[in-house]
Amino acid sequence: MTKLSALVCAHNEEQRLPACLAALSFCDEIVVVADRCSDGTEAVARQYGARVVSGIFPIEGPRKHAGLARCSGDWILELDADEGVTPAFAREVRETIARADAADWYQIPIDNYVGEQLVRHGWGGSFGTSSAARLFRRDVKSWKSERVHPGAKLEGTYGGRLTQPLRHMVDEDIGDMLARLSRYTALRAQDLADSGKIKGLADDTFRGLRRFFKCYVSRKGYREGDLGFLISLMAALYPILSNLRAREILRNRARGAEVSSPAPAALPLRRVEAAGQ
Repeated sequence: MTKLSALVCAHNEEQRLPACLAALSFCDEIVVVADRCSDGTEAVARQYGARVVSGIFPIEGPRKHAGLARCSGDWILELDADEGVTPAFAREVRETIARADAADWYQIPIDNYVGEQLVRHGWGGSFGTSSAARLFRRDVKSWKSERVHPGAKLEGTYGGRLTQPLRHMVDEDIGDMLARLSRYTALRAQDLADSGKIKGLADDTFRGLRRFFKCYVSRKGYREGDLGFLISLMAALYPILSNLRAREILRNRARGAEVSSPAPAALPLRRVEAAGQ
């Protein structure tokens, strides 16, 4: 029989984790990566029979690889603690991986909720997604070393998109959405500062306008009313804020280097000359 592993990454998710794990009983095993958890996340995971990987993973890519290394299934279903599945979803996944002609990986649609409101349109621009490659054979998917939403490489044959969606509780309300934008851009800024790939303000502004148009018009965010406009705006601000915050990080690092390493000119002239002899 084909073995299915569920891979869940969590950081202080003791409140949301029970509902997530309870719905995963159709999987043959559950692996929970408890990243820097200071609440009861690990205890909850063990109550549901999950294998727990506990550690400090500031980079999301290595976090996912650490969990994948503990999975023993032929197939991996990847999800977050704020996501849930239905019995219909479970049936479709099991039927898909049991087929003799099954491909190597599949896209899964995602229903995103802001509070109680289902928001189907307008997601994109690194601020959300309406589908993702979450069902794949073991060793088919790998992630880049990035702090938030790392890019992924998928090998093998693409099998298309499933029909049943994951249910994603993406934000509690508008305040939570704004807090998420701040959190995402802070993490992205650290990646940019480390890589040195920081763009100019004009380029960021162009990318932001392009993202707004793509989310609001091409992806029909306008159909979601006020929330669709706000989501498109958040997607537009994401590259601008990320790069501005990255430049701020570099300035702070430069100031720190200046404070920790006094200039030689501050030393007596004779001592400088003697040190060079």
